[in-house]
Amino acid sequence: MSIYIYTLAAGALALIFSLWAALSTLGKPEGTKKMVEISEAIRAGSKAYLNRQLKTIVVFGVILAIIFFFLKNGGQLDIAFAVGAVASYLTAYIGMNVAVRANVRTTKAAEKGTEQAFRTAIIGGSVTGFAAVGFGLIGISLLLMYLTIANVAILIGFGFGASLISLFARVGGGIYTKAADVGADLVGKTELNLSEDDPRNPAVIADNVGDNVGDCAGMSADVFESYAVTLVAALLIASSVASIYFAKLFFYPLLVAAGGILGSLIAMLFMRAKHGNAIRALYKGVLAAVVISGVLDLAFTFAMGLPIGFYIAVLAGLVPAILIFWITDYFTGNESKPVIKIATASKGGAGTNVIMGLAVGLRSTWLPVLVIIAAIFVSYAATGSVYGIGIAAVGMLSLASIILTIDSFGPITDNAGGIAEMAGLPSSVRKVTDKLDAIGNTTKATTKGYAIGGAALSAVALFVAFASAVGLPSINVLDPIVTIGIFIGALLPFIFSSFLMEAVGHAANLMVEEVRRQVRTIKGLMQGKAKPDYARAVDIATVNALKALVVPELIAIVTPIVVGLVLGKAALGGLLVGMIPASFVLALFMANAGGAMDNAKKYIESGNFGGKGSDAHKAAVVGDTLGDPLKDTAGPSLNSMIKVVSTISILLAPIFVAYAIL
Repeated sequence: MSIYIYTLAAGALALIFSLWAALSTLGKPEGTKKMVEISEAIRAGSKAYLNRQLKTIVVFGVILAIIFFFLKNGGQLDIAFAVGAVASYLTAYIGMNVAVRANVRTTKAAEKGTEQAFRTAIIGGSVTGFAAVGFGLIGISLLLMYLTIANVAILIGFGFGASLISLFARVGGGIYTKAADVGADLVGKTELNLSEDDPRNPAVIADNVGDNVGDCAGMSADVFESYAVTLVAALLIASSVASIYFAKLFFYPLLVAAGGILGSLIAMLFMRAKHGNAIRALYKGVLAAVVISGVLDLAFTFAMGLPIGFYIAVLAGLVPAILIFWITDYFTGNESKPVIKIATASKGGAGTNVIMGLAVGLRSTWLPVLVIIAAIFVSYAATGSVYGIGIAAVGMLSLASIILTIDSFGPITDNAGGIAEMAGLPSSVRKVTDKLDAIGNTTKATTKGYAIGGAALSAVALFVAFASAVGLPSINVLDPIVTIGIFIGALLPFIFSSFLMEAVGHAANLMVEEVRRQVRTIKGLMQGKAKPDYARAVDIATVNALKALVVPELIAIVTPIVVGLVLGKAALGGLLVGMIPASFVLALFMANAGGAMDNAKKYIESGNFGGKGSDAHKAAVVGDTLGDPLKDTAGPSLNSMIKVVSTISILLAPIFVAYAIL
């Protein structure tokens, strides 16, 4: 019997749980006709966006598949590429489709209190979390069953397929969600003094759709990609390491991933909001997943007869996961000192709000960087080889199912609050959904921190795999060609991010003009006697997001190819060396600055410094307008960019070695 049957079983268990969670969610009551009508509008907009995005993905995918076909083992490479892409897209599509049905059910459950609403949202979110790891582990296990270790490089096709979908989902979804959100806020809150999710705001449905295509579909594709490419990188490193434990080292990363699934499944039992304490339930779940996974990984290590150093390397990935979670919460959480500092600065106007928000974001980078540095050092020292770094990355990403569950909880509760507002439900319901929405907003920030940290560790593992693939024993930074590559790599995330910020600005401006037009031309709209044209706002966000994602996609795909062909493998190695830390720190800065400015706005909206409609609130809304594309578009998209650049560098390594001009 193949040894991979065990990891296949773990992946199947994750999918079975995901199916149960979906059926359990769909079996709950939806509420009134008005609630269902609003939910269906959000669902239709989300589905329309993903379907139109799929057409663009197919074009890129076919072109790349044709190119890969002419490489060594091109047919197998294309199969792996297709499996990775399909698995990633299915994860995003299935998870989002359940999330847009869980929202209205969470609203209905809120009538019974916080605990019922929390449970509905967390079970709905778990569909995405466990589908991601299930598809990932099954896909890699099946491919390995038909590959020899000598031919394991084919797996990079699986990783690149996941990376391609992630880049589209993160970039397109990020542009969509923030164009709608910024457009809705700038007119609705600052000009018309409307509350969040006021049904008179023409952009309100587009905003709720954006929560799903950005924070649900985008995040799931992002973390699935990290999960997949980290496993692939660890396996590639294992295949190149000379060790008496060679065969065991090849299977060990998959066992660690399986341990993460089992640990996360058990941890779901701990996530119950007793006495209405939802945030404590979430943290208990994460901590339980870390502890249980750690115990299982220790058992696996002893069962395989591996030295304790390999287990220490796994812990070097598990512990940073919870540390980065807590660090991000400190800098971005509701009523944390940095958030209150930004809120206080809002009394001086939008300018001081933005200055303080950027300062908090910049300062928030140092602790996560130290954590990742420690993970790299400890994992390498514990094993005496770069294999340890790969295992640390696998350890961190083994928690993907529980982290994605918590992340998907965010857009579900956000939409639930919107449905409660638009359906005119009693204040008692809105009080529950507002509480969960505030918690979900915080968890979305903390899970982004985890995703960024995981991307950094997986990128380091991918760099090691790249160096092995091109026969690069070291990087000589005194070589001018290498230095050029480093500068290009450091520049890449800034240029990439600039296009995303510009795209959000352009699309948001169109959204603002559309909202103003509808307010001006639809008689009775502000009096609640006429309905806005929600579909028009959804279409503006969709069309402009899909148009704008093409250039960033090309930048990520074409840059490493040009550098590799023109300047050679050493320069491309330099590019990766410059790109990985620059992208990591820039992503942390943007995500945390945006998250802190968002919660500073919510802190004021809760009644501080004059509350909603005050000058401080208007200043905070402007600050949040900057923070939104930082935290939900540009910052998270860098995760996908660094892995696309890394995987395509490994994928085309033989061409760069054989045909580079310099």
